[in-house]
Amino acid sequence: MLVAVGTDKHPFTRLVGWLAEWRRGTDVASTVQHGHTPAAGVPGAVPFLGHDALQAAMAEADLVVCHGGPATILEARRHGRLPIVVPRDPARGEHVDDHQQLFARRLGAAGMVALAETREELFAALDAGLADPSRFAVAADRGAAEARRAAVEQVGRIVEELVAASTGRRQRTRWRPWARPGRNGERR
Repeated sequence: MLVAVGTDKHPFTRLVGWLAEWRRGTDVASTVQHGHTPAAGVPGAVPFLGHDALQAAMAEADLVVCHGGPATILEARRHGRLPIVVPRDPARGEHVDDHQQLFARRLGAAGMVALAETREELFAALDAGLADPSRFAVAADRGAAEARRAAVEQVGRIVEELVAASTGRRQRTRWRPWARPGRNGERR
């Protein structure tokens, strides 16, 4: 099992605590990327994983549990995993706004993630995944890199439009997508 809370500076104590509680009495091998969240005594805990290490862990894991970060969710799906998503809650000081909740709920309604906003939902998903890991497998999305590039470009355009509208100035495109080649030679 891979757990990834991302790299945001806000602690995600709720998720790490729930996982520590669920793991008691199990012998599930796991990697818990806990970021800025204290994780004393959590087996397999590492603060951060480099991109390649995170990709390898996702590829090897039967279950992926993660925060509601769009990139993490897309990467899990690209590796053929239906991620169990616990979105960060700004009301608990886990993030600056509710974008993870909105995004994860939308994907949960579409069946693209297993949404777990409560301890009970998380435990039920983990128990189901432990009993039948294939339940959290999806067709690996090999086109995710192109979709990610298109999404990044779209977000860039939206940001430019919002900035232009908020300043009352005529829109002038300043944003450019990444132009240097990516890890596999593709433009990113």
